[in-house]
Amino acid sequence: MKRIFLLLALALLAWAWHERQALADFPGILSAYSAKEYCSCRYVMGFDPAYCRGYVQQYLPLGLLEEDNTRRLVRAEGLGRGNQAQWQGPREGCRLLP
Repeated sequence: MKRIFLLLALALLAWAWHERQALADFPGILSAYSAKEYCSCRYVMGFDPAYCRGYVQQYLPLGLLEEDNTRRLVRAEGLGRGNQAQWQGPREGCRLLP
């Protein structure tokens, strides 16, 4: 039984090492996706805030999802990372800000 557990632990460590870049990038993806999709939902499609909050809801909760209506800017934070998306215009839609 110990050997099976040890083999499974080694296999998990090998997989984590192989996927280390994807695992390191994941926390930023949650906030980037949420900011961009919420921005598009609100300012490109014109839906109300309650609908858009439900649209971007994930299994992992966001720490922050707020919008600045005057600047058409959306800020999202989750898993310790934050991103912003801003509406660029009717032909460009929303884009993530650096």
